[in-house]
Amino acid sequence: MPADATGGSDAIAEALGSLPSGTPVSEVARRLLDLFTSGDIAPGTRLPAERQLAASLSVGRSAVREALAALEMLGIVDVRPGSGTYLRGEASALLPQTLRWGLLIGERNTAELIELRSGLEIYVARIAATHASAEARETIARHLDEMRAAGDDLQAFAKADFAFHLALADAAGNGTLRDLLHVVRSLLQVYSDRAVHTREQAELALAEHEAVARALDANDADAAASAMAVHMVTAGERLAESAR
Repeated sequence: MPADATGGSDAIAEALGSLPSGTPVSEVARRLLDLFTSGDIAPGTRLPAERQLAASLSVGRSAVREALAALEMLGIVDVRPGSGTYLRGEASALLPQTLRWGLLIGERNTAELIELRSGLEIYVARIAATHASAEARETIARHLDEMRAAGDDLQAFAKADFAFHLALADAAGNGTLRDLLHVVRSLLQVYSDRAVHTREQAELALAEHEAVARALDANDADAAASAMAVHMVTAGERLAESAR
């Protein structure tokens, strides 16, 4: 029977069991994910404190903290400062068991995810060129303006960059494709810093995004796909480098 939403911390901790010494963060995250998507914990349940989880798993608190941060990025848990960490209601729907392998990212799987993301982004750009509404195009243009206005604030640039890709996926009008791309992006972000690291990289990325936007405005699916393919080469190289 699922635990209620106001208690069950001791039961959750007991259900986890200890892990071998030296267990990597990815395995800690997988052990937590297995329990959280089992259906035995009610949505909204407040999870045990980091200290209690670390003791139950026989790992350091830093490993638990990083694992929870990964699961928060994936939408599995909700971390509320000053209150605690809670299980989100849609955990099983957001991350089907068939995508669990993504939490076990090693060097090979990182490369495969970068390749998968590239293919998805290129296809999104292609169909967005013919499906995007006027409102969607305005949203994409606004995020481009935010990228231009970011200047030397690379964090603001990265935020606008991410919003551009989200808006592009929304413009494509395929909910399943958008959700899959979101999962792939999130898995990559868990382990690598996606942000550009220099002003020169930001300027190059901006030019590449502008090329995609021009193709969208021209309703040119081939040009949009080609422009995104060029962007994915440089973006993929940055991500692969930061993952090493």
